[in-house]
Amino acid sequence: MYEDKIRAYFDDPGIRQEMIDAISRLVAVKSVRGDAEPGKPFGPGPAAALAEGLALAGEWGFAVENHENYVGTADLNDKETRLHILGHLDVVGEGTGWATDPYTCVERDGMLYGRGVSDDKGPVVCALLAMRAVRDLGLPLSANVRLVMGTDEESGSGDIAHYYASHPYAPFTFTPDADFPVINIEKGHYHPDFGKTWTEETALPRVTSLKGGFRQNVVPPEAQCVISGLSAGEVEPLAGQVAAATGTPFTVTDGADGVTVHCAGRNAHAASPDGGLNAISALLELLSRLPLADCESTRALRSMQTLFPFGDTRGKALGIASEDAESGPLTLNLALMTLTGTGFTAKFDVRFPLSSNEENCRKACEARLAAHGIAVTGDPEMTTVHCVPGDSQLVTTLLRCYETYTGARDAKPLAIGGGTYVHDIPGGVAFGCQFPGFDPKMHAPDEQACVDQLLCSCKIFAQAICELCS
Repeated sequence: MYEDKIRAYFDDPGIRQEMIDAISRLVAVKSVRGDAEPGKPFGPGPAAALAEGLALAGEWGFAVENHENYVGTADLNDKETRLHILGHLDVVGEGTGWATDPYTCVERDGMLYGRGVSDDKGPVVCALLAMRAVRDLGLPLSANVRLVMGTDEESGSGDIAHYYASHPYAPFTFTPDADFPVINIEKGHYHPDFGKTWTEETALPRVTSLKGGFRQNVVPPEAQCVISGLSAGEVEPLAGQVAAATGTPFTVTDGADGVTVHCAGRNAHAASPDGGLNAISALLELLSRLPLADCESTRALRSMQTLFPFGDTRGKALGIASEDAESGPLTLNLALMTLTGTGFTAKFDVRFPLSSNEENCRKACEARLAAHGIAVTGDPEMTTVHCVPGDSQLVTTLLRCYETYTGARDAKPLAIGGGTYVHDIPGGVAFGCQFPGFDPKMHAPDEQACVDQLLCSCKIFAQAICELCS
């Protein structure tokens, strides 16, 4: 029902250009989080992007409201709200390596380039344009859909928490900030701090310092240590062997304080650690093969290599591996490690499935670490797995809408290790705008979006609005 009208609406070249122009307006605002200012909780950039998003929605005839510059809302009609669509206008920093200006939306060969075209300014425009299509076509609705435009998704989602602290949830919620066909499971998170201390040592050769990683949710691309009592000539042969086995090059340099060893890995998001090369684990592998003195620091390093061997992204050595058919395997990323003359600290990032629990994950981890004299600090909690039944009305409706406009058959809901706006929202799911097989280069240089895929997303969202709010 309504499929022909929706297709015709979005096949109009004029609508295509309007969509590109709207995305360009939002991309032009550098909305990276900054220091809070009066009335601008996440800094001037996100507030400016929200003002532009609300201006666009107002120009398109929607009733808009700015909620203290945390979020902005746009309502399709004045009926009771049944559907919330959650998108965000903040972006991560541009970084380096762009072929174009990151804050100028460039169209080339059917692709858009610019920070936010995929994450998540482009999808916000798709949702807003889908709402406009339903209104312009006069498609009958018995309920309202509200677009909630956030400003802090990349830095903790304090915006959405603030909004829902004083506003009710909707019966249906989705966020167009992930993948098609639909994501109904977001794994739980567990990321404890742990470590060990010892008295100052004098034995040689030993590792006197080590540092690796820069963010908890990123596979560490670099790690470096200093070893006193060995020379570069003694380390390089083993470094070559480990590099050949792991794919992580080592640079070994003699210095006044000893030999410095640098390991170059490959970063990846902690939710998909198989795509990275963990520089900390590779460096630990090398250190475990060197003829270091039998002292506390050496024993601690060898324990870490035993517990976090290179390539073990499932937590098998730590004794917490778990997997189920519905939500997939547990993933582990040894993210951060620092060693000094008197101890070490470290942190890992675990994304766990439905089959994990306090006993087989948190308590098993703490017991395994304790057996090596390593203690967890504080009382880290395991967050809950977000799971919406695959046979729920929302999931089955969205899958049907996706199949209608893509020709896919027997589409199945997905489970991911990452988290989206809906992780703490009852019944919420992630729905688009990334299609299977397409790389949007999210958070990377030359972020991109396919114009035809964005238009297809508009059609899918319009159909979903009709089916959920009619």
